[in-house]
This record gives sequence, C-alpha cells and structure tokens, in this order.
Amino acid sequence: MVVTIYHNPRCSKSRQTLALLEARGIEPRVVEYLKNPPDRATVAALLRKLGLPASELVRRKEPEFAALGLGAPGTTEDMLIDAIARHPRLMERPVVVAGGKARLGRPPEAVLDLLQ
Repeated sequence: MVVTIYHNPRCSKSRQTLALLEARGIEPRVVEYLKNPPDRATVAALLRKLGLPASELVRRKEPEFAALGLGAPGTTEDMLIDAIARHPRLMERPVVVAGGKARLGRPPEAVLDLLQ
C-alpha cells in the first residue's frame, strides 16, 4: 500500500506523524506541500478522501485567512478550496493518504486506522 503524507517539517504534529509511520516500518511518500503545493483538484480530492468540508482543513489562525476574508459570511467551499490551493499555508497538516482514504494527523495516532 502506498502511503503519502502532506508534510511540513516545521510542524511538530507533522514530524510526530511521520515518525509514527516510520516506527511502523512505513516509508511514506513525503510531499512538502509548502514547497510543492497541491493544485485545486488535489485539494478537492484530499477533502473527498478525508470526508471533511474545506472549513475543517483550513487553518484559521494563518494571516492569509483574515487577509482573504475567509471568515466572512457567505464564504463557500469553492472559495476555501481555491484559497488553500493558492496559499498552501492555509492547509491543516499533516494529511496522510493511504488506500483511497485520508486522515488528518491531529493527533498523530488518528492516522493509524488507515494502516489496517
């Protein structure tokens, strides 16, 4: 099974999740999404695999969230997906994908059910 982690090496939860995978003998494909941002189609596919709305994948405390007015009434899923694709810092991390499903590694142990 191919396992992919959308990883930010500066994030402690992302580092912990990567270490958790490696401790289980899994060498995931590591995508440093700040260096190689996912395009809009990839963000939408991640959301489908996560089974989450875009509002749960967006980091509300990032400056871009306020600057883009993403907390305003009427902000749509499409607007959030576009914003994440254009500003990858807005994407919550880490995201682990395996077997056609995905989990947000918050906490890191949340990804373990993907490995069964």
